[in-house]
Amino acid sequence: MRSNVIIWVVIASCILLMWLIGRLYHELLYAYEQSSTLTNIEYSWLFRLLLNVTGYSTILVPGFILYKYLHKINYFQKITNPSCLSRCLQAIFGEWDDRIPDPAKPSKVEGEKRKDSIELLFCFTGLMGAYLVWGLLQEKIMTQKYVMPDGSTARFSDSQLLVFVNRLVALAVAALRLRASGRALLGGPLYPFSYSALTNVLSAWCQYEALKYVSFPVQVLSKSCKVIPVMLMGAVLSRHKYSRAEWGTAALISLGMALFLLGTGAAVQVMTLRAGAAAAGAAAGAAAGAASGACLLALYLCCDSFTSSWQAALFARGGVSALQMLCAVNCCSCALSAAALLQAPALAAAARFLQSPMFAADCLVLSLSSALGQLFIYRTIFKFGAVVFTIIMTLRQAASVLLSCAVYGHAVSGPAAAGVLLVFAALALRLYCKQRAPRAPPGGTAL
Repeated sequence: MRSNVIIWVVIASCILLMWLIGRLYHELLYAYEQSSTLTNIEYSWLFRLLLNVTGYSTILVPGFILYKYLHKINYFQKITNPSCLSRCLQAIFGEWDDRIPDPAKPSKVEGEKRKDSIELLFCFTGLMGAYLVWGLLQEKIMTQKYVMPDGSTARFSDSQLLVFVNRLVALAVAALRLRASGRALLGGPLYPFSYSALTNVLSAWCQYEALKYVSFPVQVLSKSCKVIPVMLMGAVLSRHKYSRAEWGTAALISLGMALFLLGTGAAVQVMTLRAGAAAAGAAAGAAAGAASGACLLALYLCCDSFTSSWQAALFARGGVSALQMLCAVNCCSCALSAAALLQAPALAAAARFLQSPMFAADCLVLSLSSALGQLFIYRTIFKFGAVVFTIIMTLRQAASVLLSCAVYGHAVSGPAAAGVLLVFAALALRLYCKQRAPRAPPGGTAL
């Protein structure tokens, strides 16, 4: 009885801390919105990012304190008669073996390899279809103006709302599918999924924000550089070992991307130039916008590389299906994005866009395609690993660039085209080396 009282006191203290951080976040956000100096500078995205992290802290900091306390007192080993409280705490903070097993798998027979090839084609087709639709709508929502109910036109700018709606729809899809099949919603405690959920919402926010500074082709093709960060994360988190050919082709992919970025000066679209600015001021604004876009894309690559590698590590532990991963990650993502969104003074202005039928329809289709795409992401990572998934997404990105150029009229210069060709030549070389390579020894992986 005494231990339960102490637990309730600790939980109440964490809730109070959550409220205090929330009030601090609200005041900081209000001060930012009222300061024209901060909102109008070229690097205002950095302040919004810090504010978002403060909003996420309303969940993360109290949750971390409660997690450390429960494990310090060995709370879960002392449970004799499980109560509603202990079951909830077990579902969120329960123990899960921290050792990530070696990811090496036994060799497959020929029939299993053929089945895997069909599965890979299925995942590739699903990812291509879902994210081609998602990419077009993402660019439209962040760059085009919408007609409001009062007849005025406005451009949507609140990336946090899009992140929240996308994650909420994905959570609903995963939960309904799991319930319909009679399976458990979670394959383990929630807290390990919060790491990838945090980097997931940060990476999603960064890519939406980046579209305010760079064109969609620049954003999409820059993601091809993600191969090396993903391999580094895989080496650190899951102890994967990669061959020299794999590192070499990854370097060629990055070199091709560098050529593309250097050759797309005409494609960079800086969204922050003010009407009537002087020529010198416009040039400075363009440079600042390009730098902001590059910083946001770099942060996106780091966060997204960790996300897929960490999820691959969780799959390696066993006991988690693709749907359960989708449900758990999006449950944590919804909590984080809601904490940052629901206290925002600009929430009413952002929600006003949902009254526009065209925006509401675009947002719904965007969220459904994102949910479907996430399901294929987790299925691909579960079956084939994070690096194979990244290579598939690189191919998808090329199709997205071609489609975006056709729909929105983006130009691709000669050097940029050469960079794209180098990227796909490297991918072809990678596949060739994979076919020629000997079977991977225990403890290593062949891509």
